Amino acid sequence: MAQPRHDMERTSGACREFASLNLRRRRKFIQAGILAGSGIGSFGLSDLWSLANAQEQASDMSLHTTMNGRKAAKACIFLFMWGGPSQLDTFDLKPDASDEVRGPFKPVSTKVPGIQICEHFSRLTQQMDKVAIVRSLSHSDPAHLSSGHATVTGQPAPVLNSDATPPSDRDSPHIGSLVSKVRPNHSGLPSFVTLPWKAFHPAAPGGEAPGQHGGWLGKDHDGMLLTGDPNAADWQPSTLRLPAEMPLERLQSRYKLLKSLDGQRARMHAATPNAMTDLQAHQSRAIDLLTSPKVRNAFDLSKEPDKIRDRYGRNTHGQSVLMARRLVEHGVPLVTVTWHNDGKNFWDTHGNNFNRLKDDLIPPADMALSTLLEDLEQRGMLEETLVVWVGEFGRKPQITVNNSGREHWPYCYSGLLAGGGIRGGMTYGTSDSQAAYPSSNPVTPIDFGTTIVDALGIPVSKVLKDREGRPHRVTSGKVIKELFG
Repeated sequence: MAQPRHDMERTSGACREFASLNLRRRRKFIQAGILAGSGIGSFGLSDLWSLANAQEQASDMSLHTTMNGRKAAKACIFLFMWGGPSQLDTFDLKPDASDEVRGPFKPVSTKVPGIQICEHFSRLTQQMDKVAIVRSLSHSDPAHLSSGHATVTGQPAPVLNSDATPPSDRDSPHIGSLVSKVRPNHSGLPSFVTLPWKAFHPAAPGGEAPGQHGGWLGKDHDGMLLTGDPNAADWQPSTLRLPAEMPLERLQSRYKLLKSLDGQRARMHAATPNAMTDLQAHQSRAIDLLTSPKVRNAFDLSKEPDKIRDRYGRNTHGQSVLMARRLVEHGVPLVTVTWHNDGKNFWDTHGNNFNRLKDDLIPPADMALSTLLEDLEQRGMLEETLVVWVGEFGRKPQITVNNSGREHWPYCYSGLLAGGGIRGGMTYGTSDSQAAYPSSNPVTPIDFGTTIVDALGIPVSKVLKDREGRPHRVTSGKVIKELFG
């Protein structure tokens, strides 16, 4: 399955931003029910506007604590298991269920007494003292695209229950885009990076999942997209790669010439000040990315010892997770690793569920996640780095007899959190005897996302303005306080 052409084209964005003088006009939009869908309740528009104006006057760089005064995480590595992992075959096995539900996998004990997980997560069993399992995630949207939006933004999609609605400027911002806006990285590195691609489903009419970009915050907060296979011997970040006919010296010379055209720039700025300012900012960021030794070093996986690369797994997912750790270590505050384009529908195991999990999906996921947790702890980074492992929904308890598959099931599934102040060695919420519905402490993806936002020190009641100046509250769920130590 080929990667969507529009995603491939974006990978050379830094160079194109510098070369292009095509200024796009911002499009106006009307979002029906924007306040009703934001969890604002009776909070009036004038009150919201006043709050937004007041918050703009506060320093965002002082955000170091969470809602309850805990020390905020400096960074987040968000492992998005695109497709929907089966809760029954990963972290919420039901060995006493009937044959049509339980499947062949066995639960095994972990380092934490009383917590069992799937036998095929053999490495992770020894890291469970660092992990909190949420076994009561639940919503009612069985569509990949709209539920994917909720997973990565912590907000409902503009169109629910839809695999036909592609990304738009009505989307809520990705959590990484919120970080880019509220806690921008001033080191020259991006504030938000996604690799090795954006979630896309060939069976979904809408294609790419919404919510993986800046949404109503604007394109400035889309984040950097790194595509390709970091495990390939010749892989280089495409965003940092110059065309063969454009050596670095020539690029620097042209940029110097461009900066010298003060008169022309002044005239253009007088005509379209906002557009010109945006263009100059894009050019400056592009040049910084292309010329900074610090930036190039952060993205250079060859700097990692072979033994470290082997521990993460010499595969696309393992090396993507290692890259995420490397970027966080160099100061990038949020990195999303989306399960890669494996040509086999990812974790969407409608057929051959058990062989796919045992042979293709769990082994690299187990190796990468367990190594990441151990590696972060050894480097003294775990307490300041939030690690998230979750899909957009789970799988139906009843096994499809004719092909040993499991269908979509959003009503109950599991997600993992670790580091960043999370109290490891615990479970939160329970499911019923078939892992079909929560039996205690249900958690929506909106709550899950709100908890992530809070852990990163972003006030959950914060209000930001979109490109049209309209105010939006950044979260609409509740913080799961019990997850924190």
